[in-house]
Amino acid sequence: MDPAEPRDSPRTAVVTGGSGGIGLACAEVLMARGYEVVLTARTAKPLRAAAERIGARWVAADAADPVGFAGVVAAVGRVDLLVHAAGTLAGTFVRKERVEDFDAVLRANLRSTLVAVQGVLPKMRQGGRIVLISSSSSEQGMKGRAAYSASKAGMNAFAESLAAELERDGINVNLVIPAPVETPMLQDVSFEMHALQPEDVAGVVGFLDSLDPRVVLPRISMRAAAEGPLASRTVIPPKVRA
Repeated sequence: MDPAEPRDSPRTAVVTGGSGGIGLACAEVLMARGYEVVLTARTAKPLRAAAERIGARWVAADAADPVGFAGVVAAVGRVDLLVHAAGTLAGTFVRKERVEDFDAVLRANLRSTLVAVQGVLPKMRQGGRIVLISSSSSEQGMKGRAAYSASKAGMNAFAESLAAELERDGINVNLVIPAPVETPMLQDVSFEMHALQPEDVAGVVGFLDSLDPRVVLPRISMRAAAEGPLASRTVIPPKVRA
């Protein structure tokens, strides 16, 4: 800890993808846990609205751009927790996929993971935590979304390597792998599903934050109940309704 920094100063969390969905839900949980939260996303207007609604700070930036993301890191004195929830669900069938579109998905989902982690590490100390939000598509590829599935599988491998590197520094890396979550992303999905809510994923992030840093929990896979009294409602995307 910086000797000039008060011992009772609040912990600081950086949350990417913070203008809505999982990122914003995580930010709300972390604020309730006493964090000072800095939200970041590419588009300033919705990001500012989200931050003002929950009382967080915000810095608009593309998490895949090292120069832009440096502005996020410059806004904080230290980083105790990174939640990387930025990403995109895009792409099409492999036969029709354009190389530039494939690259764009990898940039948004995988390159951004590297950039965000590299950005915060110089300001993260012993006891810090990095939470990467992946997808069940990383474990079972989604038809028509090869780029997305590959990018999230890459995130999983990245997380394992990163965890091995950072354990000696006392920094935890956690991988959260949810099945479909009901966010605007699902509008482009072409099948019905039982979906989790953003608050469900945020609850897992809050749980991880409650763990003693010496406890290693590499990954958590989660899905919504599909049958029985606890089954979630069926989500029918617009493409399916049409």
